[in-house]
Amino acid sequence: QAYIVYMGSLPRGEYLASAHHVSLLQEVIDASSVEDSLIRSYKRSFNGFAAKITDTEAKKLASMKGVISVFPSRTLQLLTTRSWEFMGFNDTIKTNPAVESDVIVGVIDSGIWPETPSFNDDGLGPAPKKWKGACRGGKNFTCNNKIIGARFYSSLDEARDRDGHGTHTSSTAAGNKVKNASFFGLANGTARGGVPSSRIAAYRVCSSIGCSSESILAAFDDAIADQVDVITISIGPTYATNFFEDPIAIGSFHAMTKGILTSNSAGNSGPGVGTVSSVAPWMLSVAASTTDRLFFDTVVLGNGKTLVGKSINSFNLNGKKVPIVYGEDASNKKCSKDYNGQCLEGCMDSDKVKGKILLCDVYDDSSAPSLAGSLGAIVYSNINVSFVVPLPQLALDAANYNVVKSYYTTSAKEAEATILKSETFKDSNAPVVADFSSRGPNPITPDILKPDVSAPGVEILAAYCPLASPSSDWSDTRHVNYSILSGTSMACPHAAGVAAYIKSVHPHWSPAAIKSAIMTTARPMSSTRNPQAEFAYGSGHINPVEAINPGLVYEASNADYISMLCGLGYNVSQIRQISGDNSSCQGENKTSPKDLNYPAMTALVSPSKSFKITFRRKVTNVGIATSTYKPKVFSSSPKFNITVVPGSLSFKSLNDSKSFNVTVVGGGLPNNEAMLSAALVWYDGTHSVRSPIVVHTFDKDYV
Repeated sequence: QAYIVYMGSLPRGEYLASAHHVSLLQEVIDASSVEDSLIRSYKRSFNGFAAKITDTEAKKLASMKGVISVFPSRTLQLLTTRSWEFMGFNDTIKTNPAVESDVIVGVIDSGIWPETPSFNDDGLGPAPKKWKGACRGGKNFTCNNKIIGARFYSSLDEARDRDGHGTHTSSTAAGNKVKNASFFGLANGTARGGVPSSRIAAYRVCSSIGCSSESILAAFDDAIADQVDVITISIGPTYATNFFEDPIAIGSFHAMTKGILTSNSAGNSGPGVGTVSSVAPWMLSVAASTTDRLFFDTVVLGNGKTLVGKSINSFNLNGKKVPIVYGEDASNKKCSKDYNGQCLEGCMDSDKVKGKILLCDVYDDSSAPSLAGSLGAIVYSNINVSFVVPLPQLALDAANYNVVKSYYTTSAKEAEATILKSETFKDSNAPVVADFSSRGPNPITPDILKPDVSAPGVEILAAYCPLASPSSDWSDTRHVNYSILSGTSMACPHAAGVAAYIKSVHPHWSPAAIKSAIMTTARPMSSTRNPQAEFAYGSGHINPVEAINPGLVYEASNADYISMLCGLGYNVSQIRQISGDNSSCQGENKTSPKDLNYPAMTALVSPSKSFKITFRRKVTNVGIATSTYKPKVFSSSPKFNITVVPGSLSFKSLNDSKSFNVTVVGGGLPNNEAMLSAALVWYDGTHSVRSPIVVHTFDKDYV
């Protein structure tokens, strides 16, 4: 079993990391086995190693001086022509390509396909002077002035993307402008990233089976030392873990100490509460929401009835009506009768489905119809997202699916239909958080709101690997340079692109300041359309145009996060290992998570008990030198009262800071799954600095 041994920051002065790691291993295993046991030392940006050891040996290492945590290496999972315009960030917005070209976006993912037009280097000069990385992409991999660095890890032998995921996220964050990009004519337009003139450094950590913890930590170790400016990582576990047993939380902490903000996908385990897996306060956790362009498909039945469903179907039957066959009637009798209607792989008789449209009761295995040799498929699904399909196929909701099933039953098995090519429509309800997007509250620190923001993550067109199947179906032999994907994986690089844009305008801003700007300028979202409200969308939907001019920011330094860790119970020895300095947990150096200088204010309270909560915050002026801000509280609930002291904040210069307190008083929330929310807005006549206020009873043991 591979384990990660995390040892905090690199010690100052002369330190031979690899030798120290070997000596630790020698104390717990046979000396002759150390060389085979050690997988990798982390020694460029933080201290630790990965090794193959037993559970007993792991426990021995965990008890040793200088070791903060020992945890098994897990396999984590990989979790646009319209999205940027939807956010108001169109080509008419003034940008500075010369300045943008100094920004380096590090992408930790499944690699990159360098030949894609989104990554050509026309008009770009040499890599920025600060760049300390390398192009080690493997055989036949060539970097250029756009992709300035590439690395791969563990058993992988190249940085080239074979999956399409890493190419998609890279181009979303930092891809060039490419005109007439589309998916077989669908979603035609100009594809581009948030900062088209920025550089990309690709770190491939994922294979076809997932992304290992030891590779993720190795990529962070390199990316930080290579001096990227922003990291985007659309990878995550299926559930949240303690900060220092989470490779992304560990890596992003050390990135933060070097001035690098990490954007991370919130997870695809929604819509249940407490499912968010990206929970560390020093990184930006991003939920996925819709844009105003959604895909739909249409089936026309033999009786003339037309039904609308969901899919990204590039095929066209040209109006030809073909027979429909229900899965149960096309069974090969090899599977349980209970499952025959579901069209599961291996359960269909190819002779019975050939040239026909399969009617399937569940949308669990989209590849089953194509593997059975059918011409098309109509499936039942309650998922309100369209996915690329490998043949003429669409998903219908329960009402429409039952219409087809009734038609089939009453047509003496002479039912027929034709499936049209997909189209798009303008969705005036957007943005709405996707059902799959993981929700809060934060199961590790309930007093820190997660996710932080929402960004476009539904049906996003971006660059793709031409070797990969666009529908993830091995029988789909189409090859594309641009494809359409959905997930918080797609939302994450949108937020990273905004962070890179802010970095290009404000190169000296801290990660916390950039994160604050993104959160406090986010557009408010509708709690009516998103019933879980802030637990679904955080501070709101990212707003790139406003984010470069937030007026005020909530700063937080390494010391602030260390104080919060003290408040969570980490001891002085652990704290000093993590921070690499002489930090202590005495007095003011110990802060509850509620009082971290976070742009959102959240508190867990006991059910059915009255409460009085005070949030202590400090804002720094980055707007107009001489300015006065006044607070306004927006709340629709009479169940609690909110006061802000002082009643105004007056600034005399830029970078001046002022403190304030927000007190929330309430008579008690009714049960173990209740929340109330409001918003505080500081306004100076020009800037609106908005922070959500959330009080809830979702105890972390309950979620």
